Amino acid sequence: MNDVLLKKADLAGPGIGNYVDVEKVLPENYSSALTIKETQRAIFLAKRYIEDNMNKALNLFHVEVPLIIDKNSGVNDYLDRDGSRTPVEFHINNDYNENPIDAQVVQAATKWKRVALKQFECEVGEGINTDMRAVRKDYFLDHDHSAYVDQWDWEKVMTAEDRNLDYLKDIVSKIWKVFTDTEDFLFEKFPALNTTRYPHLPKELKFIHAEEVLAMFPDLPRKERETQLLKKFGAVFMYGIGATLEDGFPHEMRAPDYDDWITPTITKDGKLMHDLNGDILVWNPITLRRHE
Repeated sequence: MNDVLLKKADLAGPGIGNYVDVEKVLPENYSSALTIKETQRAIFLAKRYIEDNMNKALNLFHVEVPLIIDKNSGVNDYLDRDGSRTPVEFHINNDYNENPIDAQVVQAATKWKRVALKQFECEVGEGINTDMRAVRKDYFLDHDHSAYVDQWDWEKVMTAEDRNLDYLKDIVSKIWKVFTDTEDFLFEKFPALNTTRYPHLPKELKFIHAEEVLAMFPDLPRKERETQLLKKFGAVFMYGIGATLEDGFPHEMRAPDYDDWITPTITKDGKLMHDLNGDILVWNPITLRRHE
């Protein structure tokens, strides 16, 4: 397979895509620092701490997101540009088919949140936070991807002038501080977690454009680029993920109807790039590739 075909195949993510490679990242002789009961308590406390402090840091309030929506509402998420990941659909007869509904199970709440900002009359600088439940039937099921999704979604009202890299970095830095504060909180509640077996989260988050990452590791596929980057920095915020890079490919396929790979950005060396779409990536010391 030539390089072009390999890079196209590499965009198929998320996840690994086959169980041979999944086996390579699963840990051997792993033992948890907590009991099963302690683990459940820690998960609950961590989720509560993160949500409460995200709300404080970003001026958000909690709302409930629907699990099922009308197909014709247009607020469901197709997850990527090629539309290959489609929602679960079913028909609701309703009152003996007098008012039937073609329904979909939510895949993500991204578009719905923007409707909700107006519904809840949010003003500039104010936003919503929701613990979303969703179904993504077209995911490959590996060690960290499930057909059932439980994740936070948040959205806040901003001005056109806020659509810039400095504002993005400020918001991401606030989120990252919540994460590192959560780690400290859990260490206090569960001292067994504060172990030298695994590195702590870095207090400072590295910001880097996907084009810079490509320049650092031009011969590696995108996930290997991320691996090498995280080995070096521990945690990064990579932006520029959806834009086409110098090799002719985006770092990763992104949803076509809301992810921002248009807004101009400037790298630290003064190079004009685009794309404010990005992810916080964190090194997971548990799932190491055993052949490395």
